[in-house]
Amino acid sequence: MGVFEESVSTFLGVIKEYLDDDSVSEVLVNGPHEIFIERAGLLQKVNARFKDEQALQAAVRNIAQFVGRRIDEENPALDARLPDGSRVAALFPPCSRKGTTLAIRKFQKGVPTFVDLIQKGTISKEASRFLDVAVHLGKNIMISGGTGSGKTTLLNVIGSRIPNQQRLMILEDATELKIHTDHVVYFETKLSDSLGKGEVGMRDLMRTALRLRPDRIILGEVRGSEALDLITAMNTGHNGSMGTIHANTPYDALIRVETLAMTGDTQVPVAAIRRQIVSAIHMVLQIKRMTDGTRKVTHIAEVLSDIEDSGKYILKNIFKFIQRGKSPDGKVIGELIATGYIPSFMGEIEMNQLPYPKEKFTPPSWYVQVIPKKEAA
Repeated sequence: MGVFEESVSTFLGVIKEYLDDDSVSEVLVNGPHEIFIERAGLLQKVNARFKDEQALQAAVRNIAQFVGRRIDEENPALDARLPDGSRVAALFPPCSRKGTTLAIRKFQKGVPTFVDLIQKGTISKEASRFLDVAVHLGKNIMISGGTGSGKTTLLNVIGSRIPNQQRLMILEDATELKIHTDHVVYFETKLSDSLGKGEVGMRDLMRTALRLRPDRIILGEVRGSEALDLITAMNTGHNGSMGTIHANTPYDALIRVETLAMTGDTQVPVAAIRRQIVSAIHMVLQIKRMTDGTRKVTHIAEVLSDIEDSGKYILKNIFKFIQRGKSPDGKVIGELIATGYIPSFMGEIEMNQLPYPKEKFTPPSWYVQVIPKKEAA
């Protein structure tokens, strides 16, 4: 047994059975006496509990010490990665009113594929083939969704379809991606030490990565002013770059990119930022956790390379999830279907003789498409 496994047995013994259970994807501790787990996409409360607040804080401090991070009264928040790749976040009182809050998102074993997502009903076969084509053509993609919606898993799958001869650089705050390709380099941010020195932020990594001859850049999550660096990279020859972002719709994703790009010390006008965004981002994929706990790709939308006079972005849904009801046991019934819109890069698909004809974008006969005057979702 390794040093960390011994620490888990000693300090996290209360929840060890759930950390060892492959069917559990997340463990959530809301104070010492309230613990939830996520299984099959649904949360459920368990009977396990820590002895008291001191025991819970000791466990969190032990995790922080093991991974070289700090959590104390001066630094009450922890964001770290365990040796097995699981992600840990914690917050101490008084910021956390019910006692120390701890969340452990377990690292998935094995590398997911499109076949896995199709079998789970996350995406359709035709939509997955289309994304394969888009990746091959070097389209820049943003994956949008809420917390726990499956953005990272989807990015893992799509990123693994990048041609092996290309040099891929992955930048993350805490390493979660495990993209399998022949030439991939991983970077991770670094927090400052106890003296406030030595911090390496995402923008620092972006600047360094751009000097290291990347073909494509992937940001595990766009959450700050590095958004401007990403769209700049997408516009300067790094085609096929990708990232994830927290947003509820494809349109909201572009608004969030715009907002984040302006949070730094940039003096670029809003109109110029918007022009860069529509030039940089070719598609937005929306993924959502449904009420039954399943994850579904709900939109595959193309970002048109123009904006309205009012400054609004123009998106067109290529594929859209249509919910048709619920089964007696509460399962969501629906399909991810083609909407009838043919992407603007259809000429590239044909020129490269890729096996995806226009007929693939024909909607099913039962679907009566209602095209809004200005479709933005």
